[in-house]
Amino acid sequence: MTFQTVTPAHSPADTLVTVFGGSGFLGRHLVRALAKRGYRIRVAVRRPELAGFLQPLGRVGQIHAVQANLRYPASVEAALRDAAVAVNLVGILRESGRQTFEAVQGAGADTVGHAAAAIGARLVHVSALGADAQSPSAYAHTKAAGEAAALAARPGAVIFRPSIMFGPEDTFFNRFAAMARFAPALPLIGGGETRFQPVFVGDVAAAVADAVDGKAAPGTTYEIGGPQIRTFRELMDYMLATVGRRRLLVPVPFGLAKAAASVLQYIPGGPLTPDQVELLRADNVVSEAALREARTLAAFGVVPTTIEAVVPSYLWRFRKTGQFHDSLA
Repeated sequence: MTFQTVTPAHSPADTLVTVFGGSGFLGRHLVRALAKRGYRIRVAVRRPELAGFLQPLGRVGQIHAVQANLRYPASVEAALRDAAVAVNLVGILRESGRQTFEAVQGAGADTVGHAAAAIGARLVHVSALGADAQSPSAYAHTKAAGEAAALAARPGAVIFRPSIMFGPEDTFFNRFAAMARFAPALPLIGGGETRFQPVFVGDVAAAVADAVDGKAAPGTTYEIGGPQIRTFRELMDYMLATVGRRRLLVPVPFGLAKAAASVLQYIPGGPLTPDQVELLRADNVVSEAALREARTLAAFGVVPTTIEAVVPSYLWRFRKTGQFHDSLA
């Protein structure tokens, strides 16, 4: 399979990039990477007054936050004015009010795609590993719908599908480590046999920034995973060893987990939804086709970072002894 890259017509300093969802987990790392490369960055978010923490990542005036909501096309068009590249990072893990999977991940991606096409901006769209139009999970099938919408509006769009991302602000290792501080046991939904390929958020940001540079093949979908494939049980074992705590890991059948999630989903900030249970029925790893066709981090020359190299640097705060090692608690 032969790829052709797109060479940017202007230098980064002359190029404006609009990043939708730039204040999120991946967003802050991408904004930092783009700022280091010299781009002018417009961060399009629903609450720009809460995105001030991004300003120190670049030079004075290099990063500017504006209001945009993917449910309102006019705000998307305004956020893209004069931009050469649009990057859509917007996604949700659970629905809330009008922020539904369909509105944000399906129709929202369509809105960004058409707005980018209208001004001739290149489009980079970040989806998720496991996006599947046939999936019973609303999260997964709306992610697939978003990819299709982006490519329909902008056939040269570059799609990224990362596995679960880890890093200092992640909602995976941090979430379960926080639970382990108080809970005597942690659930293993479906027995904890679902396989994941955790990828460092900084590696994903580097690959997306390369796509902004024009180093990705137009119209290509890249699957982004880390160097190790581990089951959910193995990841929980690793997390517990890292924070120095002994906890029971209790296998919970999918059916029972879904029944419990149907109640837990109504608790503010609840730990589980029925849709998340559905997601855990399918492995979250890079496909053989993507490996064979080099549609992975290797296409960008990025050597994937191991969880051992990063996770202990931020999970130490969940130990009883902090940065000091002690026997398991």
